[in-house]
Amino acid sequence: MSRKQQLHRPGPPPGPPADDTGCGILHVDMDAFFVSVELLEHPELRGLPVVVGGAGGRGVVAAASYEARKYGVHSAMPMTRARRLCPQAVVLPPRHDKYAAVSAGVMEIFRSITPLVEPLALDEAFLDVTGALRRLGRPAEIGQLIRRQVAEQQGITCSVGVASTKFVAKLASTRCKPDGLLVVPADGVVEFLHPLPVAALWGVGERTEQTLRSLGLRTVGDLAATPLDTLRREVGEAAGEHLHNLAWGRDERSVVSAAKDKSIGAEETFDVDIADPESIRRELLRLSDRVGARLRGAGHVGRTVAVKLRRADFTTISRARTLREPTDLAREIYATACALYEASGLEHTPLRLVGVRVENLISAEDATRQLALGEPETGWREAEQVMDLAARRFGTGAVRPAALMRPDGERKAYYGKELPRDK
Repeated sequence: MSRKQQLHRPGPPPGPPADDTGCGILHVDMDAFFVSVELLEHPELRGLPVVVGGAGGRGVVAAASYEARKYGVHSAMPMTRARRLCPQAVVLPPRHDKYAAVSAGVMEIFRSITPLVEPLALDEAFLDVTGALRRLGRPAEIGQLIRRQVAEQQGITCSVGVASTKFVAKLASTRCKPDGLLVVPADGVVEFLHPLPVAALWGVGERTEQTLRSLGLRTVGDLAATPLDTLRREVGEAAGEHLHNLAWGRDERSVVSAAKDKSIGAEETFDVDIADPESIRRELLRLSDRVGARLRGAGHVGRTVAVKLRRADFTTISRARTLREPTDLAREIYATACALYEASGLEHTPLRLVGVRVENLISAEDATRQLALGEPETGWREAEQVMDLAARRFGTGAVRPAALMRPDGERKAYYGKELPRDK
């Protein structure tokens, strides 16, 4: 079995998630990302060995489908070797602009879950979901939500590792590929790690693996049982201590967001396409409420409100409007989103997805606000801040617009709009 096959051999069989208490770190990795994106436009190739990469004499495999991997084909392999291993493989040239566009959509999903997103590449990222537990549920439930949204919105699959540290979460996502979720309980890290090959540890390349194997160290457990002084002598001071810590599941690194938020948004994919304008407005209300709460929670205000409207045929239209002053109020976001929807020409058009986003963010502390003539000094802002306090204390949904709480009641006017009954 090759080193790469050892690292990617199937994990445990599907079953109910293990105890995820204290496991606030997720590693999300798209499955055969480049190939998966290509299959969106070439569904006839599903189930076949497909390779993305340069077809010339010096071409290299950028990605391989799982069908191609059964023949030993993997990324970074020379294409000539890949063709020898799998002559029947379908080779497609890479289209990096397409992959970047899908990646942006995936990262948008991640950031709708938590602002603590640390991308590692186009197709993978760490997420710290500790702050989202009250709003979205337990870590494993959030992982399942991410998998579902990636599949629904982008048409591809991903695998999610759930753990108490970044290192273990990344290993877990690898072990449950493709299209899986694996929880490594906080008190089960050593049990999970020690049967793995030493090559699974970060920092163990082929040369270090050879050195460790020459010492008779085949598994992470073997390495963990080796005296630290021996490891320092054989692989160096820093590397020896690093590997010793990882072998015992110690990884103190936190998830670091790569950049400040440029926008904050939320979107919803419907189970059934919706054409009723009042139902669409109702969803815009729900999304505006979420976006406003996230803005206030992050200490941001924004000047531009945008809506995303995706038709049944996947055609997506975006519209945006810049406000006179930056805002974090759901009331203002909702009013602008409705106006953009009404001006889009898509009223009564079946939609499969709607989204609301606020862009051009600045710190709320740096924003100056001019009261409109006759506007009281207390009102909507204070009301929404009270809603935020209630949500933090009693959970999301403890206080919400009446129109979103009365499934069988009469219509309620909210934020200046009359909303339909729940259906």
